[in-house]
Formats: sequence, C-alpha cells, structure tokens
Amino acid sequence: MNLKSVIVIAFFLPVNSQAQFRYGLTPEKYEGYIASLKAKPQNELVNLEKQIPGIMLDIRYATTDNFTKEKIYNLSRAYARKPVAEALRDAQEEFKKHGTGIKIFDAYRPYAATVKFYEVYRDTTYVASPYRGSRHNRGCAIDMTLVDLKTKEELKMPTEYDSFRKEAWPSTRVKDPLIKKNRDLLISVMQKHGFKVNSSEWWHFDFVGWQQFAVMDISFEELEK
Repeated sequence: MNLKSVIVIAFFLPVNSQAQFRYGLTPEKYEGYIASLKAKPQNELVNLEKQIPGIMLDIRYATTDNFTKEKIYNLSRAYARKPVAEALRDAQEEFKKHGTGIKIFDAYRPYAATVKFYEVYRDTTYVASPYRGSRHNRGCAIDMTLVDLKTKEELKMPTEYDSFRKEAWPSTRVKDPLIKKNRDLLISVMQKHGFKVNSSEWWHFDFVGWQQFAVMDISFEELEK
C-alpha cells in the first residue's frame, strides 16, 4: 500500500476511529463485548444504581459541572464489571455500619471520553493517557465519595471532586482531623474490599485485577439496548 492510499484511508475514518488510529488503541466495541460474555460472564457491565441498594449518583460528566465545562455523556449512568459491582456492594454494606453511604461521580467511561479529556488537559497526572486507556474504560474504576445516611450530605474531604491540586493526593497530609477521618474511612474500607486508591485522586479507586479486562468504547445508550 502506498502513502497516498494510507492518507485516503485515514481521511475517511469516522471521528472516533481517527482518535483510536492516532493513539494506537482499538478499544472493544459493543459487538465484541456481547460476544465476550458467553465465555466470560464476569465481563458484564452492571448498572450500579440497580445492583446496589441505596447508592447515590452524581454523574458530573452528564452535566457541564466538570473540568471540561461540557456535557460528555447523554445519560446519567454508572456501570462497572460484575466483580467490581459485587465488591462495591460489599463496601456499601460496611460503610452503612459507619452511618455513611456511597455517592458515585463516575464509573465505566467510554474510551472516546478519555480521548476528549486528554485533548482538553494533557497532564497525565490527572487524566488518563489515550495511548494506554483508562481503568475507567475497562469498567474497573470508581470515582466516589461518602454521604451521611441521615442527611444525604457529602462528608467533608480534602478537596472537591476532579481537583487538579496536590491537596487531592491521598498522601498529602491533612490538618483537619474530621477531613482526615473521612478520607481514612473511605480509603480503608475500599482497600479492604479489593480496591486501590489512585495516587493523585482521593476519590478514584481501581479494582485490583483490572488488567484482565479490555478497554472499551461503548456508549451508555448501547448498554441499555
């Protein structure tokens, strides 16, 4: 194939395919995902709001209240792989013993959104590299905080969600004892149930074993077919 042919092929690729071609990944699409469920039922993306009683959603990327200032998702949904959902359900039960519950900001994220985030803010300390994809793209990451079960108010944490400040790092010292207590509770319970906190985001938890799941670019609309 000569150079002219390559240019012509690239020109006619759809927008999302151009992004994948540019960054070297070819994420799994809906058809591939459905086919994978026959051999590996654990690949299923589960609707967390239906799976976990009492869980709250505040899906910021379904609004303009996020760092891009754009609406990224058409639907306000939180999905995760089946083992992730089961572990999160167990964590929710333990949080209840402390009078708290889970509020989710984001969970499974289509690869196209990761490309968008990178092109808006290229610091991979805070956004995933499209060359590797995000653990969110694998259905194995949860962005979350805790709420008081009685008041439904968020517990005080070191920063707001999606903060690009060092104060958001879990390793940053916290002077306020209440904020430290809240962050420690969040991290300790999530770690106990098979999650690891991200090094630059107190709200971001990766499921241990995420490597076995593929990067996906499937819309919420497709998942609700």
